[in-house]
Amino acid sequence: MSRNEPNLDERLLRLARTAGHTPARERAVARFSKLGEHGGVWLAIGMAGQTLDRPRRTGWRRAMGSVAGAYVLNTAIKPIVGRRRPSMADLPALTGTPTGLSFPSAHASTSFAGALAYSRLGLPAGPLYALAVGLALSRLYLGVHHPSDILAGALLGTVVAAGLSGGPAAGGSPPDGALARTLARARVTPETES
Repeated sequence: MSRNEPNLDERLLRLARTAGHTPARERAVARFSKLGEHGGVWLAIGMAGQTLDRPRRTGWRRAMGSVAGAYVLNTAIKPIVGRRRPSMADLPALTGTPTGLSFPSAHASTSFAGALAYSRLGLPAGPLYALAVGLALSRLYLGVHHPSDILAGALLGTVVAAGLSGGPAAGGSPPDGALARTLARARVTPETES
């Protein structure tokens, strides 16, 4: 390959920036992508879990910690790598970004951390990973990440969540929470002992 030929990353980015684009789709994808800013949608899922599933509150906190940890680690890595966001004169980015740094993708990091951590708590993995993939790919569609940024972010988030969120036992009960509910109903109190 000559130096003037685009590499695979550049070719895939160009494809993502040109296939299936209409003004209405671009606006819709930009709005959807905002859900992933700073891990927002994933932190909201975790807060809802803590509120609605009190027996496994510790597990939900740990899962949210995975999302936050992936975001913090991602933010620390970006200036070390120093990779600039894609720049194509004929295809400018379709949304703004908090920084000009690209590698790894924070949307992908927090999304894949959230999908793994919350699926370990019993939420259905399919919809979680569909959301994670959608948010990650939205960044390619909008032209603010290279494909390799997305892959690195997904890997980073998965590794962080695997290390921090633990399995179902980390939440203190099996995924459906049945054991916790059963134990709560059968709890021995001073009045029931006599």
